[in-house]
This record gives sequence, structure tokens and C-alpha cells, in this order.
Amino acid sequence: MAAADEALAAAEDAVAVEEPAERPEARLERAVRAAEQALIEYEIAVETFRVEVDNFSRLHHQKLGPMYTRLDELDARIAEAVAARTGDPEDIRKADEARARVMPMPGVEELFHGWMDGDGLFPEAAAMLTDQPVRPPQRVRPSDEARKLYRELARKAHPDLAQEEAERARREEFITRVNAAYARGDEVLLRELAEEWAAGPAPKEQGPTPSEELYARLEWLAQRKEMLTLVAKDLEESAIGAMLRLAPDDPDRLLDEIAEQLLAQVAAREAELAALLG
Repeated sequence: MAAADEALAAAEDAVAVEEPAERPEARLERAVRAAEQALIEYEIAVETFRVEVDNFSRLHHQKLGPMYTRLDELDARIAEAVAARTGDPEDIRKADEARARVMPMPGVEELFHGWMDGDGLFPEAAAMLTDQPVRPPQRVRPSDEARKLYRELARKAHPDLAQEEAERARREEFITRVNAAYARGDEVLLRELAEEWAAGPAPKEQGPTPSEELYARLEWLAQRKEMLTLVAKDLEESAIGAMLRLAPDDPDRLLDEIAEQLLAQVAAREAELAALLG
């Protein structure tokens, strides 16, 4: 995202470049075009990172969620065992707090939601109930080709390239479908969308824009960039974003390492609980 930042800053600086032989509108038009392209690149970078964070968050929850739940339950049982042994009011308070942090036991309907339908248990549920290996969660991460298709479509069909309201609405509807396909990593659908855009009506060429509108356009682009910067900051500073930055090239390895650490913690808690109850 740093390259997009530099490009947008350069576009804004271009307004101040002195070229006496050139009309002011021409300099503004170049600055607006450069700022638009820079903003699109920035939006692509932010959206790509958002998809990565969402996918990693889903995998993190699917793979590590049960371990965190087990740790919470063990912490509560350890605190309760300590309170039962000592009878100390402070230990009882800590035990109550630990138990409150544990997710409540789901009801039968909630327990089997997503596990079965009219034909019975899903294969994954049956595997869990019979101690058979469970198929790992599907990895959802856009391929290099999907990323390439997404970037090309975003550059060509971005709503910010349209001045007329009808054309902007058409582009917004199309980009919504592009974003959804990209979030699923659906390379086939992205290729179909690329063909659809190529066969659709070509965007109308924009005529000369008054300098007042160009200045307003630059201001809007700067505000949009500031908003995206806040979105990117929130993503990067989130717990999942911070974890993803630790291993951007191999996040699956990071999940495996965390899983090993959690398993070690579970084993230690179980040993501690056994000692208290023994």
C-alpha cells in the first residue's frame, strides 16, 4: 500500500508544479487522473488485505476455536477446584469469574445446527462422533490468477472513473459482484466477469472539466484516501491482522505453531487439574 500512498501524494503535489506555458486546467486534469489511478491501487491493496484477514480469521476460528474453549473450561474447573479446597471468598470470586468466561453449553438444536439435514449427519459430523479424522476446513485464499483478474477488473470498472450517475451506478453494481467473487477466490467467475465487462458498453469519454470541479475532485479523492487509510489501519492493528503480518507468506504454518502452543497449554492445565482433584 506504500506505493499507492506515494503515487497519490505525487498526484497532489503535481497541482503545484509551475509550467507557465500550460493552461492550469491541463495540470489539474493530469493530477486528477493520477490521483484516481493511485486511489484505485490503494483500494485494491486494502480490499486484498481485508480478504486475507477475513479468510485467516475464519481459518483461525475453525482450527483454534475449540482449543481456546477447552482452555477456558479447564481454567474454570481449576479455579473451582481451588475454591472448593480453600473456601476462601476471593478464590470463590475468581472461580465465578472464570466460569462466567466459559461459553454456555449449547442446546440440542444449536449443537446440531450445520451438522445434519433431512438425510442425517454430514460426513464431517459423523467423523467427529466416531473419532475418525475430520476433513480440515476449506482453505479460501485467492490464487495469483484470481488476484490478477481482480486487479484488472478493478482498474477498468472502478466507479470512481465515472462522472455520470448512471454509469457510476452500473460500475458499482458490477464491482460488488467482482468483490464477492474475489472474496470467495472464484477464479472462474472472475474470468466470466472480465468477459462480461469487455462485452458491455464502453465508458463514455469525459469532456473538459472546469477547474473548480477538478479541485473538488482532488479534495474528494484525498478524503476517500484518508478513509481507506483508517480502514487499513484498523485491519493491520486488529488481532488477526497482527497475526497475519507475522507470516504473510505462510499463514498456515503460523496456525500450526499456535495450535501446538495451545495443545501444550491444554496438557499443562489438565495435569494441574488432575493434581488438584487427585
